[in-house]
Parts: sequence; structure tokens; C-alpha cells
Amino acid sequence: MKAVRLESIGSLVMRSIEKPVARSGELLVRVAAAGICGSDRHMFKGEYPTAIPVTMGHEFCGIVEEVGENVTRFTGGELVTVDPNISCGICPGCAQGRPNLCESLTAIGVTRDGGFAEYAAVPHQQAFILPADLDPVHGAFCEPLACCIHAIDKAQIRPGDGVAILGGGVIGLLMVQLARLAGASRVILITRQQSRRQVALRLGATHAFDPSSSDPVASVREVTKGGADVVIECAGVAETLQSGLRMARRGGTFVLFGVTPAGVEVPVLPFDLLVNEVDIRPAYLNPFTHSRAAAMVASKTLELDALVTKTIGLEQIADVVGSAPLSGEIKVIVQP
Repeated sequence: MKAVRLESIGSLVMRSIEKPVARSGELLVRVAAAGICGSDRHMFKGEYPTAIPVTMGHEFCGIVEEVGENVTRFTGGELVTVDPNISCGICPGCAQGRPNLCESLTAIGVTRDGGFAEYAAVPHQQAFILPADLDPVHGAFCEPLACCIHAIDKAQIRPGDGVAILGGGVIGLLMVQLARLAGASRVILITRQQSRRQVALRLGATHAFDPSSSDPVASVREVTKGGADVVIECAGVAETLQSGLRMARRGGTFVLFGVTPAGVEVPVLPFDLLVNEVDIRPAYLNPFTHSRAAAMVASKTLELDALVTKTIGLEQIADVVGSAPLSGEIKVIVQP
């Protein structure tokens, strides 16, 4: 079968490799759609811990083609979404109900072969059934949506809150929709790209600001009359982390979601955080949220088609992952 493999930092190559089989407790999934994530670009550049070599692709759905021994929940033919994060269940993090902090966490598409391929073998407990008539492109959104739901859980948005979201990629635009569903009365997106600001306004943002044309901190403080109740940082860059902390009102919440390259240090003002009691809450991965994301996608609660920039084949992945996102790019979906 064809698979796109990270063979070294900066080297992503499509290879012909042996088709996997469903071992005991596993499913063989024929990949129908897989999303390209910002984290894939971090892995490609060596900015995120990754096994090498590995078939990348951690956001995917597909059809169960083969069922391994000791699997009773599946018979074959089901459309499934795959939670890529596999926890051990016994370490202190798992024992405390925080599997995203598992000391032995493995991840499909990161530390074991994933969905940038024609087929992927996955543990059956990582698979969640989707409606058979669902567009597989929508199914590929379950993993990023699950991570966003975890961030929204951490944010604890209350009806009437003002929410500022920094970063207008697919994550920021999913957050816009989730914040409105959570009851936020003002949802403000901060991003440089005009096309993304326009999409955000169509999806429910009440305001969208360009940080290169005006002071985003002042703009948010004016709209929210003193600062956002919740700020969600989705860009993973030093500038947005610093400005986001200043956007929060006194006693507000700052959710750190964007992946900043490992080793990057960001100066902050501890005194301001102290006297304003800004609550910093990192949100990492998707503990116990993948099934909820699958249910949301199945219910068609969210607008997803507006987030798809284009679909490509396996042979185009290396060019997309190895390059910076194009202007206006939101989500690129791979269909093997």
C-alpha cells in the first residue's frame, strides 16, 4: 500500500509498504479522509516529539475492513473516527483521570503509524462509529474538534461571557462556533488574514480584528468593556501568548491551546498576572472528549464545509506539510 512516511526531520516521502493486518484487539481501517494539522508541520520541522520513521496522520476516519481477534464491538463495514491518543491506564496521570498526561502516551500518526496511508491498524477501543452516510471529510474533523472541546471545558465559558480567540486557522474557527454554542455573547477573533476574519463572522463571531492594523488588546478591552472573560490562544506564537494575557479582564481566564515549538521561551509580566489573578489553563489533547466530538459531527451541529480549503491525494502531502500554509488556507483534507 501507499503511505507517507516521516523518515527524518524535513524528509516526508511517499513509500510503498506492506499493508498492515488487524492483530488481536485491532481493526484494519481503510482511510477515507485525513486532515493535515499544524502539529504535522511541527513534527516535520522537528519541533514536536515524534517517532522516526513513522507514517504520519493523526486526524482521520475510514471504513473498518478487517476485525482482529477478541474484538466484539465491530463486525466490519462501519465508518469510524479514530482517537489517536493511546494511554496506558495505570500510571499516575491515568489513575487521576487525566489520560492526556499519561507517562507512556503513544499516538497514532505520531509515535505509531497513522492515517496518511491507504490503511491503518488501530486498537479497537480507539475507534468510534459514525453514521454510515456521513461525509468522511466531516469525520476527519473529529480529532481536532475533540481537542477544542477539551479547551472549552477548561475555559468554563458562562452565558453572556466575552471570549477572545487568537488565531484564525481551523482551530480558531472551531473555537468560534463552540464559544457561541457555550453561550458567549461576544466572540472576538484575532487574525491577520481578511478571508479568515470574514469566515469567522459568518460562523458566529461578533467581531474580528486584524492585529497588524490596530492594537488588538485595546480593541478587545473596548468591545468587552475592560477585558475578555475568557481568552483562548490558538496560534502557538510568542506574540499572541503575550497579547492574549493582556486581553483578559481582572479575574479572567487564559486558555493556552496553541502548540509553541518545544524550547521556546516567552517573557511575561508575573506581577500583572498576580494582581489581576489571571487564571492560566493549558489544554492538551482530548481526554474523554473524542466520543463527544463524534456525536457533534454526526449531529451536524457545526459548519465544517466552510473550513475545508481543498482536498488532495497522498502524493501531495509532502508539499503541503513541508510548506507554510497558503494565504486563506484553513484545512487541507487528504483522501487516499
